[in-house]
Amino acid sequence: MKLKRELLNGFLIFVGIGLYFILLELIGLSDNVWLRIFNAFIVAWGTNRTLQGNFEDGIRGYFTNLTSAFITSMIGAILSIAALLGYISYMGGESYLQNLPQNFVFGGGELTINYYCLGLLFESTAASLAVSFVLMQYWKGKLEIINKVD
Repeated sequence: MKLKRELLNGFLIFVGIGLYFILLELIGLSDNVWLRIFNAFIVAWGTNRTLQGNFEDGIRGYFTNLTSAFITSMIGAILSIAALLGYISYMGGESYLQNLPQNFVFGGGELTINYYCLGLLFESTAASLAVSFVLMQYWKGKLEIINKVD
């Protein structure tokens, strides 16, 4: 694992997600939940960059690379949630939060900014794990020496 690579690719995920959601906001599609799901492709792109770099540098081992992939995607997620927290606060706080789509998985009821961001953290953790495991299935034969535990 190279923390520098994970930080860089996590930051690229953050920038990609930020630009994607700004574009959705500008074209008026930010309330479409189905379009919001496509941010997983941005996370997969950044996470794959980390695994590809690890492969090129000869960093082997399933768990080493799975951890590296998860750290990368969580860096992007945490930065994105922090930026969203700032954006919601800037746009009016709790009153702006009521204008956001109510049909998220964790939505409904009386949400506060902290509950909203906490829900996003749980959702992004699950998505980061899923993306990391899926990408490791692709890279497993290249990054793992069979019958050797790291």
